Amino acid sequence: MLAERGIPVESVIQRRKGRKEGQNFEFDLIAVNSTEIVIAEVKTTLRNKDVSDFQKKLKKARFYMSEYKHMTIYGAVAFISSEAASDQMAENRGFFVIRAPGSSSAIINKEDFRPKAF
Repeated sequence: MLAERGIPVESVIQRRKGRKEGQNFEFDLIAVNSTEIVIAEVKTTLRNKDVSDFQKKLKKARFYMSEYKHMTIYGAVAFISSEAASDQMAENRGFFVIRAPGSSSAIINKEDFRPKAF
């Protein structure tokens, strides 16, 4: 899916957890290539608070994972259902928006969407 949006993926890391300077962190999925990473937050039901909380966490990604400090970092939210237009909120904040009902998933951002680099 990301390759179709111009971001080829070389590897995927699931549930990256760690602790740095007394702060715990966890990222659900990280898609990596040689110059970019996409960090995804995965929710059954996406809510506005989830989008806001993820944005705060994403801004600390370089601090938490110094091996990616020179790479372009994008964010994505993946979900089965969303509440209160949280999917639109996520797109407006520059995240890839991935709807994953059942056994399939798709990026639902507009065709001309350009992700925000964090």
